[in-house]
Amino acid sequence: MTLLIIAYFGGALTILSPCILPILPFVFARAGQPFIRSTLPMLIGMSVTFALVATLAAVGGSWAVHANEYGRLAALLLLALFGVSLLSPRVASVITQPVVDFGNRLLNASGKPGSGPTAANSSILGVATGLLWAPCAGPILGLVLTGAALQGANLQTTFLLVAYAAGAATSLAIALLVGGKIFAGMNRSLGVSERIRQVLGAAVLAGVAVIALGLDTGLLARLSYASTAAFEQTVLDQLHDKPEIQTSSEVASNGTVSAVVDTTQPFRSNLPIEGAAPSLNGAVEWLNSPPLTTEELRGKVVLIDFWTYSCINCIRTVPYVRAWAEKYKDQGLVVIGVHAPEFAFEKKIDNVKKAVDDFEIGYPVAIDNDYKIWRAFENSYWPAHYLIDAKGQIRYHHFGEGNYRQTEQAIQDLLREAGSEMGSTAPVTPDAKGAEASPDLKNVRSGETYLGYKRAASFVSPEGLHADAANAYSIDEPGLNEWGLSGTWTVGAEQAVLDQADGSIVYRFSARDLHLVLGPSAAGKPIRFQVTIDGKPPGTSHGADTDADGYGTVTSTKLYQLVRQSGDVEERTFEIRFLDPDVEAYAFTFG
Repeated sequence: MTLLIIAYFGGALTILSPCILPILPFVFARAGQPFIRSTLPMLIGMSVTFALVATLAAVGGSWAVHANEYGRLAALLLLALFGVSLLSPRVASVITQPVVDFGNRLLNASGKPGSGPTAANSSILGVATGLLWAPCAGPILGLVLTGAALQGANLQTTFLLVAYAAGAATSLAIALLVGGKIFAGMNRSLGVSERIRQVLGAAVLAGVAVIALGLDTGLLARLSYASTAAFEQTVLDQLHDKPEIQTSSEVASNGTVSAVVDTTQPFRSNLPIEGAAPSLNGAVEWLNSPPLTTEELRGKVVLIDFWTYSCINCIRTVPYVRAWAEKYKDQGLVVIGVHAPEFAFEKKIDNVKKAVDDFEIGYPVAIDNDYKIWRAFENSYWPAHYLIDAKGQIRYHHFGEGNYRQTEQAIQDLLREAGSEMGSTAPVTPDAKGAEASPDLKNVRSGETYLGYKRAASFVSPEGLHADAANAYSIDEPGLNEWGLSGTWTVGAEQAVLDQADGSIVYRFSARDLHLVLGPSAAGKPIRFQVTIDGKPPGTSHGADTDADGYGTVTSTKLYQLVRQSGDVEERTFEIRFLDPDVEAYAFTFG
């Protein structure tokens, strides 16, 4: 039930997202129409269509992607006709008869004099709007789709998607109610209903043009960069399941951990009991240790760290986890890294072994390729930390980066509760370098971007994205947070593969750091590349995996830090040109 509430509020916040703005004219065009016959069917059609398309996107692979593309094209044509009919009803009479009949239905939906709206034509407009709205996504929708990808299709996924869609429909309905009253007042006082109808028609056509040109993710992002991600994350934080407290009435939250010391009694932490720790069975292999069980770990404080080796958020957390493992190992702390892969290449055990060596991880790592431990913990995040006390009970959790001081305080509390006589010490301050260094959050205006067609967004090469087929691409000047390909590439579900040497990827970004997950082909042959920033070698702004002239080599599949701006952080055009073929490119991240 809690997840349904979270999904509902996440959908409600979507109305504040830039990608929803082009759709608002379609909704406001229903102002003044009967709610039951006009507004409600449109909102239901939009919600159901979105839920179905998002479900297909979660589990249907390339077929769903293409179905969605065709749906967007049909929706654009449908809504363009609707907009033209609002501007000039006479236009419908000069179109061939089948189109005239369909156009007349749309005119009825828009309130043409002498005709009334029906549930059928309103639902048709709702379906079209839903197909356009489907690409909008935030952290909450991402959580739902990630769960679907990892746990398979099920009714819960569909219910969550319907709840998300219902939340957005609710906020749009409220906006429509307010807009309808405004328009009704204008109509009564000024008698300009015809002019309003024409203005709405122009707004609809403008919205169609914005979406068709891809400006809904480019221009609108620049005009209104304050996306809903922060709001949605707040909803997640506030509505996440809160366990019942089975100990003291004074509770230490995950945000601020405090310990009450009574020198006459054994130390007892105020951290709540969140339930018994689930089994660690199911890993396909263990690194740095034989398989461990929860029974063997009784009497120890255990930190479970869910991670995957190409995830930038996980990489930036590793220095702290590594430092805690070293600092508290003699006090009774056992750190276990649970490696749950995001990409297919992260399921290769040799890749994980190399990453463990590269990150100098000495604590046990369970390779959870089948997500059995992930599911046992009901986890949905990378990274995620769970603290288990000496009795085998989960007492603390934290999702994502940060909160390091509170997490370390929780470790100390549980160690003292287990009998350690250690005193309070200063928190660790790792000397992190390269991609492990903390992000420059105040200057990050670019977000994670996937290159595989399954999750690709903001792709602006004029040739369009061709799935699973070699194609020649070109790119000129992308807008902020837009990207494109140059050369001959085959774009797969997870990655783009260069078929011929001298191909490149271009991205317009705004952040201190730029990272790109890259790998060689199955043959493993090293691939040379050169990076430029605004057409010039990076110089002092080169990343840890490039030199001042921008040169580097792809030797294994991992995250490469390609840019770290040394001066003021500004919008830059990044280009990486590959001197050899067969490179595999997966995702951009920023810091």
